[in-house]
Amino acid sequence: MKAKITITLKNGVLDPQGKAIEGALVGLGFDGVSNVRQGKEIELQLTETDEAAARAKAEEMCKKLLANPVMENYTIEIAP
Repeated sequence: MKAKITITLKNGVLDPQGKAIEGALVGLGFDGVSNVRQGKEIELQLTETDEAAARAKAEEMCKKLLANPVMENYTIEIAP
């Protein structure tokens, strides 16, 4: 199964990369851009054939390594 994990900073956590991207977009003439938040996406191929087991494994990976639950939110999508 394939797991797609999207990690973003929690609301209220400063996002200097998002601010830099926002400034660059405005500098390039893209009007109406605000509140840019930057994140990351991780895709994994898992050997589990059961969706619940694959989700549980991806959840454990996020808690132990992939995300910082103090500062970041994450979502997990599982596909065959």
